[in-house]
Amino acid sequence: MAIAALKLVEAAGLLALGFGLLHFLNRDLAKDIAHWIDLLRGDPHSRYLIWLLEKVSKVDEHRLRELSVGTFSYSGIFLCEGVGLAYGKRWAEWLTIGTTALPMPLEVYEIFKHFTWAKVAVFLVNAVVVGYLVRELRGNRK
Repeated sequence: MAIAALKLVEAAGLLALGFGLLHFLNRDLAKDIAHWIDLLRGDPHSRYLIWLLEKVSKVDEHRLRELSVGTFSYSGIFLCEGVGLAYGKRWAEWLTIGTTALPMPLEVYEIFKHFTWAKVAVFLVNAVVVGYLVRELRGNRK
């Protein structure tokens, strides 16, 4: 049930992100973010905020549409996984194993390329989920 809850939270987060991306269509994204930085009293000379504004200024409407389609797609997958796991469906366990294990080699590559503890934490959570589900599938064969 914890994995189902995690998948449902991920689905809700991605759904909100997708709608947020659609909100910025036909708008100046960099200007809006600069406005929010000003409202939140962020340091306009912070290297992180400057980096963020540089990245965001390169995003056009076509890219925003692509990102929103991707987030809605992943949200749908996570919603299917979460609901299926909550109802104890075997196909949802296989789907979760597949979608969780598929990017793990890339995660390992990213950890070795640019090490951060956040990447290690994401990898470990995914490894625990995959290991648990594989063990459950082997132990509860129907």
